[in-house]
Amino acid sequence: MFDFVRNNTRILQGLLVLLILPSFVFFGIQGYSSFMDQDGSVASVGRQKITKMEWDNAHRQLVDRTRAQQPDIDVALLDTPAARRESLEGLVRQVVLARVAQDQRLVVPPSRVVRIFQSDPQFAAVRNPDGTPNKALLEAQGMSSAQLEALLRQELVLGQVLGGVSRTGFAPATSNRLAVEALFQVREVQWLRLDPAAYKAGLAPSAEQLQAFYNDPANASWLMAPEQADIEYVVLDLDSLKKDVTVSEDDLRASYEQNKARFTTPEERRASHILIGAAASATAEQKAAARKKAEELLAELRKNPAAFAELARKHSEDPGSAANGGDLEYFGRGDMTPPFDAAVYQLKQGQISDVVETDFGFHIIQVTGIRGGQVQPFEAVRTQLEEEARRQLAQRQYVDAAERFTNTVFEQADSLQPVADELKLKVQTAKGVLRQPQPGETGILANRRLLEALFDPANRSKARNTEAVETGPNQLVSARVVQYRPAARQPLEAVKAELTERWVAAEALKRAKADALKRMEAGKTNPEAAGLPAPVSMSRRTIFSQPPAVLDEALRIPQAQLPAWTVVELGADGVALLKVNKVLPLEISAQELKETRSQFGNYWAKAEADAYFRALKREQKVRFLNEGAKVVEAGTADSQQAAAQAASR
Repeated sequence: MFDFVRNNTRILQGLLVLLILPSFVFFGIQGYSSFMDQDGSVASVGRQKITKMEWDNAHRQLVDRTRAQQPDIDVALLDTPAARRESLEGLVRQVVLARVAQDQRLVVPPSRVVRIFQSDPQFAAVRNPDGTPNKALLEAQGMSSAQLEALLRQELVLGQVLGGVSRTGFAPATSNRLAVEALFQVREVQWLRLDPAAYKAGLAPSAEQLQAFYNDPANASWLMAPEQADIEYVVLDLDSLKKDVTVSEDDLRASYEQNKARFTTPEERRASHILIGAAASATAEQKAAARKKAEELLAELRKNPAAFAELARKHSEDPGSAANGGDLEYFGRGDMTPPFDAAVYQLKQGQISDVVETDFGFHIIQVTGIRGGQVQPFEAVRTQLEEEARRQLAQRQYVDAAERFTNTVFEQADSLQPVADELKLKVQTAKGVLRQPQPGETGILANRRLLEALFDPANRSKARNTEAVETGPNQLVSARVVQYRPAARQPLEAVKAELTERWVAAEALKRAKADALKRMEAGKTNPEAAGLPAPVSMSRRTIFSQPPAVLDEALRIPQAQLPAWTVVELGADGVALLKVNKVLPLEISAQELKETRSQFGNYWAKAEADAYFRALKREQKVRFLNEGAKVVEAGTADSQQAAAQAASR
């Protein structure tokens, strides 16, 4: 048998091809596609894959930007599916625009990059006074001048893709007028709110009614006690490491000497000046005449320094200070043009300078005040220095401690005590921790990633430690379930008081609605019988006291059906009975029309740009895969649900 196989290898190879090829034809393409979807990619743009790592990096950058703008924001809010969807779609948008820009061969001239950098206020923080990049500040942010230039060029190139659409929005006057009339239409409405509180008198449920209300499926959600657990957890952060860090007195004093400039109040000087103007473009003769006049004034001041303010008011050509006797108020070193600045900081208080030439002309300067420049004593800043030193040392220890923390909670997963003993941490406890944090709840135990790991069935059932979860900058947490309580329906006796209150509220609301319907039917025959107050004007242009649902319903009824009656449900606030009488003439000025036309054009341009980008996504064959698809689908479902709820209101 084996001799046959060995001697007839080519025949067997051909037979295997015949057996395998049909399977590949029927199943191979789908299997290959499925395999590609399982390669860890979260999205694709054409054949270009976007990996989970790229997504994580993009999301981390989004979190860092948000933290920089809102330092007090709860980190948990940045780790929601909605936030991750935003970072993924932003990454896909960047890839799509980059591919389209490459296809269209879009470029930005270097001169435009320089001009934007030198003029755009958003770069002021990293720009020197002469318009060049501040390399020190850029390096502090982990970026070089070349990297900043490349990022700015990329942003400008990508902006060109949609710029041709977004910057050409136009709203014809007729279309704008129709939109304004529809949006700001004014209607005459009579309305009355019926408060459920007025219908509660005498309402008390029987035992049978309460039991039926308890069994009503509509109440099932709030009757369920949520899934919760009593837990233990350990936190590793800089504060936990700082407590064991000590700094010697000699090191603190050495740090003080090295950082004296930080603890020195910046010196400021107050000065007055007399300017005899001579622009940089002035001729030699003009400059000579200006200098001569300045020297003549200086000679006069040498004889009578007290006349400085009077001469400044009379002769100075600086319109900003001449009327004040040349006074420039206090300013810091470097705030003035260099020759002026150098002269001021060489003078003592009360002294008058020689003639100083700048690009503005010729100055005579008198220093009238000096403040600042004092160094805080060591004792005043010792606590600050010690805190900074301990934090720096803790920061150096954190990388090693984080690795030990991560390994220990994994390797000894049945207890948190070993990692607490090894790193001198405290095992903390918490009772009744919910799987879903309450709205607005903040802190470590509201972190979604930690809660997901904590309530994971594998960790929960075996009381195992969670992995080390990053819950904030330089902060790792591991937790374990001590006692688990699944979601369960609360017994009737435990919720009897709240159940009774809800039953009464529901019945009162039914009575209020029934009364509204009764009044409406009576009012159709005899308007006075409905008991409605005097009519008011309603429009989206003006804020009124009525609930939004009342305004929406009053404006939703087709004009051809007016006058019309309707009843609007206001939730716990009861119901409203409305009678929409007629449409009132719209009064809008030409200026308002002009302003709305500009806004309408911007909205139209944005809508067109969004539509164009959606077309580009289809053209570039954008697909969301694996975890990316789940996040996008969840976000789409949430948006559709919100839209449906808004429409129902």
